[in-house]
Amino acid sequence: MVRQLFALCVIGIALSQAGCHFKKEVLGTEQNPIKFHLVPSVDAKVLSDNSKVLKAYLELHTPYKFQITIPQSFVAVVESFGTQRADVAAINTYGYYMAHKAYDVEARLTVIRYGLATYQSQFLARADSKIKTLKDLQGKKVAFVDPASMSGYLLPLKTLRDKKIEPKATVFAMNHDAVVTMIYQRQVDAGATYYSPPQDGQIEDARRLVKLQYPDVEQKVRIIELSEPIPNDPIVFRKDMPEEMKEKICDALLQFVATPEGRKSMDLMLGATNLKRSSDADYDTVREMLKTMVPEKK
Repeated sequence: MVRQLFALCVIGIALSQAGCHFKKEVLGTEQNPIKFHLVPSVDAKVLSDNSKVLKAYLELHTPYKFQITIPQSFVAVVESFGTQRADVAAINTYGYYMAHKAYDVEARLTVIRYGLATYQSQFLARADSKIKTLKDLQGKKVAFVDPASMSGYLLPLKTLRDKKIEPKATVFAMNHDAVVTMIYQRQVDAGATYYSPPQDGQIEDARRLVKLQYPDVEQKVRIIELSEPIPNDPIVFRKDMPEEMKEKICDALLQFVATPEGRKSMDLMLGATNLKRSSDADYDTVREMLKTMVPEKK
């Protein structure tokens, strides 16, 4: 009997210690940092280098620790919210549509690009090709970014469907600069990427991403047409995060993009020159559009 009681005590102590060991640490601590995801929309090294600048600023200007990661795709960012591996994310508009629908993820900030809170897609082709208008894409090979990219796939696809234009073949390059490169290298006839208007005589659309490799890209690859505008990409939060935590992170991000170093980093990572506070209601027009593009599953 004594041995049995001793054994039970040992087991009880072991279970108690195990419970303490596996107790989840408070979010925002070194042991359980806030998991901030960035979408892989530009070169991975550019994202990685500038994410370190962002992480350092956030940890200096909030009481929290952060882990900034770059998943393999837009869809991976969305699914990270479903598996509790994401707390905050800078995500594309379609990714937000999916994340909000599936996991009640909340938009709190919207990217501003050179004073605009909306954006458009652009269709590109080589300047020396016979493609001059969208109608010329009929039966051609066209490059898109990613199946979950609003500006690099869904919005231009809607434009083509509205005009009843059907390419012969489509390919996914997985990021915007790769689409431009494929056009430049004649691997495809045309392609679709995000568009931003020129600033101070300099291009700010996706072609700028490859100007170091191809200094003449502006002359060799030209814009054919633009799509209709929709709201810019949001920065989103897991719904059940503490409200105080969301507010402090939003405040820090707004302060970060207001600094010269922060604006440069956000521009390189997200094409953002500023941020503004927003809510889910700002994306109602996107949901209406996507009802025709992505039918509800019955």
